[in-house]
Amino acid sequence: MVRGNIESASCGKGNLKTSAPLRSSDRRKLKQRIESTFGLSSEDGDILVPDGILSLKFSTHLNEPGVAYLSPEGDPIWFTVGRGSDELIPTIYTLWKKQEILPFLSTPAAVIPVLVGGADLMIPGVVHHTPSLVEGQLVAIRQYTRENESDVLSPSLAVGRMALPSDQLRDGGKEKGKAVYVVHTWKDRLWEMGSKPDVPEGSTLDQRDDGNENAIEGAKPATPPPKSQALSYTPQETTNLLLKSLLQAISTTVSSLPPSSFPIPSTLLYTNHILPSRPAFPTLVLPPSALPPTTAEEEEEEENKPHIDPSELSIKSSNHKSLTSFLKSAEKQGLLTLKSPPKHSNSPDILITSINGSHPLVADHQAYVTVGDLEKTAAKRAKKEEREKEEEKRGRGEVGVRELWKPHLGSLDLFEGLGGSKTALYTLPEIKTLLNTYIASKNLVNQNDQAYINLDDLLYSCVSSKTKGSSKPSKAGGGGGEEEAAPMMKFMKRDELTGRVTEKMQSWYEVRVEGREVVRKKGPLKPIQVTIKVRQGRKASTLIVGFEPFLVVEAEEMAEELRRVCAGSTSVSPIAGKPAGSGVEVLVQGKQAKAVTEYLVGKGIPKNWIQVSGK
Repeated sequence: MVRGNIESASCGKGNLKTSAPLRSSDRRKLKQRIESTFGLSSEDGDILVPDGILSLKFSTHLNEPGVAYLSPEGDPIWFTVGRGSDELIPTIYTLWKKQEILPFLSTPAAVIPVLVGGADLMIPGVVHHTPSLVEGQLVAIRQYTRENESDVLSPSLAVGRMALPSDQLRDGGKEKGKAVYVVHTWKDRLWEMGSKPDVPEGSTLDQRDDGNENAIEGAKPATPPPKSQALSYTPQETTNLLLKSLLQAISTTVSSLPPSSFPIPSTLLYTNHILPSRPAFPTLVLPPSALPPTTAEEEEEEENKPHIDPSELSIKSSNHKSLTSFLKSAEKQGLLTLKSPPKHSNSPDILITSINGSHPLVADHQAYVTVGDLEKTAAKRAKKEEREKEEEKRGRGEVGVRELWKPHLGSLDLFEGLGGSKTALYTLPEIKTLLNTYIASKNLVNQNDQAYINLDDLLYSCVSSKTKGSSKPSKAGGGGGEEEAAPMMKFMKRDELTGRVTEKMQSWYEVRVEGREVVRKKGPLKPIQVTIKVRQGRKASTLIVGFEPFLVVEAEEMAEELRRVCAGSTSVSPIAGKPAGSGVEVLVQGKQAKAVTEYLVGKGIPKNWIQVSGK
C-alpha cells in the first residue's frame, strides 16, 4: 500500500537523507510545474512553493525512492513516491492553505480514524463527492458532520487516488469495494514531521470557501436527499436503531460480563455498551424514511445510500427522551430486568440486574460494524504507532557510556611528563596513546622481548607508588612477599603497564542520552545487576539494582512495564542492607532475567552494562 510506504519512509532512521535547500532555478521549475498542474496563479505558487523550500530524499521499506519538499519551517508540503514517478502530491499542510487544488469526497466522522489507522476509503463510506472524477485521479477526503441542522465539511484530512470513476459511486456501482486508495492522512508519519497545528474550522455545504467557488457548491451526495429537507432519522427510527444497538451490546459485550458485574447502573450500560454498539454506518442498517423513492434496482445498491453521523443517535432524539423510559420498554419485551436504586443511594440510576441473551430478538439480530469497532481499530493503530515511535526513539542510539580516568596522586607527575594535563578526563584509548607515544620517544621497548616495556624512573615511580588507602607498595604481577613487597622488576607488558597506570588514577564515568545534558560523575560505573534469587523454598524472584546512573530507566515505570510483560507481580523498595539514598531495587516475581534484559536493552542500555547472576 502506497500510504504505508510513505509512513515508513518518513520516519525510518535509515531511510531518510539529509534535507537540502533547492537552488533558485530548481525552485522556479518546481513552482512552474505546480502552477501548471493545479491551475494556480503565480501568487498562489509563491505561497505553496515558498522561497527557502527544502528537498528531502527517502526510500520506502520496499526500496521505492521518493522526494519530500519541506517549507522553510519544516512542514512537508509536497511529495513524490515511486521509481520513475514525478507526480507531485500535496500534503495536508498544503491543502489547509489552498483547499480547492484537489476535488474531494466526504465521509462520516467515524470513518476518519479508520483512514488515519491505515485503511482505504470504501464505497459505502462516501457521503458526497465532486462530480466527474476519473479513476486514478488525486482527490482529498473531508469529514462530513451535521451541526445545528447544517451539513458541515472539515478541511481535507486525507489524500488519495480514485479507485474507480465517480459515476460508479452513484450509478450501477459495485455493492462493496474501495472508492479511494489513501496515500497520506492527517496524523500519519509524514504529517507528524511538521508543526502539527490544530485542524482549521470546517465550512457548511451552503457556503463557499474563499476563492473556492466550486469545491462545496459543486459537490453532491452519492444519493442526494430532497432539497426541501435535511437528511435525518425520525424519533421512531432513532428508537429502532437504539434498540438494535442494545441487541448488539447484549449479543457481544454484555453477554460476556461475569455475574459479579451485575447489577449495572443504567448510565454505565448506556455509556459503556449501548453507545459503542451504535452502527458506524446507520443508513446501511436502517435507511431513513426521508429518502426519496427509489427503484428496485437502486434499492439493491447499498453504496448509493447516504450516511448519517452515528453521533446523532441518542436517547434525546428518540421517542423515549429518557434512558429510564427506553430501558423499561426493553424490560417489557423481556430483554432485561430492572430494579429501582436503593433508597439510601444518592444515584437516581435504575439498575440492570440481568439480561436475556437467549431472547428471540437477540438470536435473530444481524451483527454490523459498530462505532466501538472503528474506535478500537483506531486505538490499536494509534497504540501501534506510539510503540513504533518509542522503538524508533530507542533505536536512534544506545545510551552512550564512557569510562574515564583523571590523574590523581601518584599519576600526576606521570601525566605531566607524558605531555598531558593533570586535570583532564581521559578515555582508555587516550591513555594508551599517551603511553605509546612516550614509550616510542624514549625507546623503552625491551630489546630482548618486545612484548615488555622497560620502566624508566617516571613510569616506575607511578606504578610502584602506593595505591590510595594502602599501606604497602604495589606489587608486580604475582611477585612480593607476605609482610613486605619485594622490589618491582623494572619492566612489564604493555597492557599490564596501562592497567597499573589507570589503578593510580581517579575513576570517572560519562553517560550520554539524546536530548539531555551529558552527565559526568566521579567514581566507577558498575553494571546493572539482575539477580535471580530463590526465597521461601522454591519461590524465585528477579532483583534489579544499579539502573539509576543510566538515566533512561525509572523504577516505577520499569516495575509497571515488567508487571505487564511478565504477567506477574512487581514491587519497588529501598535496597536491603544499604543506607538510605543508596538507590532502590525492583523485584519481579519469577525467573525473568531474559525479559528484564530485553527491557533494559530496549531502553538503549548497552548489553555489556547488564550483569545477570544466579541463573
